[in-house]
Amino acid sequence: MATFQAPKGTYDLIPPVSVKYLAVREAIAAPLRNSGYGYIETPGFEDVGLFARGVGESTDIVSKEMYAFETKGGDQLALRPEGTASVLRAALEASLHKKGNLPVKLWYSGSYYRYEKPQAGRYRHFSQVGAEAIGAEDPALDAELIILADQAYRSLGLRNFRILLNSLGDKECRPVYREALQSFLGGLDLDAETVRRAEINPLRVLDDKRADVQKQLVGAPVLRDYLCDACKAYHEDVRALVTAAGVAFEDDEKLVRGLDYYTRTTFEFVHDGLGSQSAVGGGGRYDGLSEMIGGPALPSVGWALGVDRTVLALQAEGVELDIPASTSVFAVALGEAKPTVFGLVTQLRKAGVAADMSYGGKGLKGAMKDANRSGARFAIVAGDRDLAEGVVQLKDMESGDQTAVPVGELIDTVRARLA
Repeated sequence: MATFQAPKGTYDLIPPVSVKYLAVREAIAAPLRNSGYGYIETPGFEDVGLFARGVGESTDIVSKEMYAFETKGGDQLALRPEGTASVLRAALEASLHKKGNLPVKLWYSGSYYRYEKPQAGRYRHFSQVGAEAIGAEDPALDAELIILADQAYRSLGLRNFRILLNSLGDKECRPVYREALQSFLGGLDLDAETVRRAEINPLRVLDDKRADVQKQLVGAPVLRDYLCDACKAYHEDVRALVTAAGVAFEDDEKLVRGLDYYTRTTFEFVHDGLGSQSAVGGGGRYDGLSEMIGGPALPSVGWALGVDRTVLALQAEGVELDIPASTSVFAVALGEAKPTVFGLVTQLRKAGVAADMSYGGKGLKGAMKDANRSGARFAIVAGDRDLAEGVVQLKDMESGDQTAVPVGELIDTVRARLA
């Protein structure tokens, strides 16, 4: 029989693997919630112009990888390829920058879509957790986000990741560097597509991963030599704050990231155990993006961390997450005891105890197999004779000990033993 399959380059998250993804999302979000960031959720598709303006038409994301389509009403939309432009659009639309002290600090989690060649660590549908601090130009915000990401990764047990840091300058000093870089690139033997990219945004050429291009880039002008005094001072402040927090990083003068909206601070988190797709997350400052999409000047900074690649990084390091069993108590009803046992399971759940039971009329042997597979610490077994005596059998699944517990005392007994 023919069956449908997940589209090429996508994946399904199913138990028990899915619980790892949930744990990673929670670990990344935890330090954000503890640092004043509020949750935001945006639609999975937006006006295609939002990404063309913000992300940049010269980027591969917009020119090659975006899922764009026309609706029946004639609207030009695109599945979101990244989160920052959508979050900033939503913040502007809701006038969040006018409702309180700046910066507006937001975090989000969701799925994103890019038409890429599928490979390990690179999918057409992928998951990220992101954070944005909108409306303030302060080195402490840049440092804060780098430190929070480092904290999130370390809370998961990751150790073999590196933080790369650079400054891309601003509207004052980057044009001078742009001109120097374009002049240098003009003397290279580049293909037509790369030449076109160099004319629109020459910094994107530095991000080209092809070996033949990288070989020709040896001796290219270095941005740090063109930074204005203000950008140099800003970058040194970021470096000093991150260093003071005990977070190690590496200066990477070629780091430009893949989006056009970045200014000044840019950073990337890489894990050498992932092969060519080594980036597990990254971000930076985007002081001009609000104006690019029609808003007021709102200097901002943010990052996005890949949930998929973080899971791969954990696997590469052999890190096993300490994830508690989803079920604490598993109930087995024999004979005519099911209505009563079902009621007890409902009471346990109301009392905050994770409980499940055997369904489908299985016998004792099959039901106890279900209890073992559930990972529950305790099993409740009750038949007609037990209920006639007003008790249920409470079995410790680790030791195998079994005791009769009065029905009226079951909830308190279970909670006490689990504590």
